[in-house]
Amino acid sequence: MKVGNKNYTTIWEDENNPGVIHVIDQRWLPHKFIIECLTSVDDVVKAIKEMHVRGAPLIGITAAYGIYLSAIEAKKNGLGINFIFESAEKIKSSRPTAKNLFWAIDEMLSILSNYQNLDKIIPFAQLISNEMADSDVEDCKNIGEHGFQIIKDIANKKSRGIESYPPTINILTHCNAGWLATVDYGTATAPIYIAHERGIKLHVWVDETRPRNQGAKLTAWELGENGIPHTVIIDNAGGHLMQKGMVDLVLVGSDRTTSSGDVANKIGTNLKALSAFDNNIPFYVALPSSTIDWDIEKGEDIPIEIRNPDEVRYVDGLNNNEIVNVLIPPETSPALNYAFDVTPSRLVTGLITERGICKANKESIADLFPDKVVKP
Repeated sequence: MKVGNKNYTTIWEDENNPGVIHVIDQRWLPHKFIIECLTSVDDVVKAIKEMHVRGAPLIGITAAYGIYLSAIEAKKNGLGINFIFESAEKIKSSRPTAKNLFWAIDEMLSILSNYQNLDKIIPFAQLISNEMADSDVEDCKNIGEHGFQIIKDIANKKSRGIESYPPTINILTHCNAGWLATVDYGTATAPIYIAHERGIKLHVWVDETRPRNQGAKLTAWELGENGIPHTVIIDNAGGHLMQKGMVDLVLVGSDRTTSSGDVANKIGTNLKALSAFDNNIPFYVALPSSTIDWDIEKGEDIPIEIRNPDEVRYVDGLNNNEIVNVLIPPETSPALNYAFDVTPSRLVTGLITERGICKANKESIADLFPDKVVKP
């Protein structure tokens, strides 16, 4: 996607310095655009845990590069192959909810475990992690193509009987499931970008997404950089807009989806799904299959991350060209910070994946991914 007039992905290996992984440090957006270099396992763990990088697909790709860096570290410091497996557990402990994190590491280890020589493991790890990054881009493009058909159908229905001007399709999204949450294109935003490129008139309602404001900070920023009309709203405005007929479609991402279609996503997603259901507005979840947890059927079994309460108590923003933290509640008031909630499958109109669109139920998901289903 574009930043200014230049195309970027969110993560890439330095062409001239193998073993140096560049990422966009998202903590500083939208006020500062800072590129960070990751050169060690500790760098990767810190980047994931402290949300320099975030979004389930990007977390997974960053973890894959972490395994690659662990192999380089093992050789450089004479630590042996076991260091790779120790590093894998360390990276897995960085965040608990995003399935892509565990998927990417397990994929890397399943291939690399066939080799016992670090001189062979390092180039294979480099190749696999780069291929995973490329595959994520391709998956998101495919998600965009499938999701575009939904937007196109809504536009066609909305334009019936209107000859003088094309109607605007109003889409509501939550958090950031954009290119900043993936390597490129995004999941929930991929259909939006493709529809915009193909001339469909769009407007996006951007939930601020407290407490970290990934909507107001990240989604609004990337939509603006890529010329997508949008408006930032408070999280609690979505239901009102739906009641007033000001939302045609809700598009969100996912951090982990069960084999039966329950969806864990940023806290507040469930409320949007309930309102969409009550107002007969389609509610779609866009995700690559690496986000599906084939071992879990019930949403209640998804581990939900509880983060630092100070993310609730404080808000950061730009003041006199400096990013500052401001305390909101009384200093002595405690806070609770659930990072995700679970939307039950009955509220989900459909899942948009790289292979196509399916209903949010076990049978439909299995039909689309027969090779992924865990056999009893």
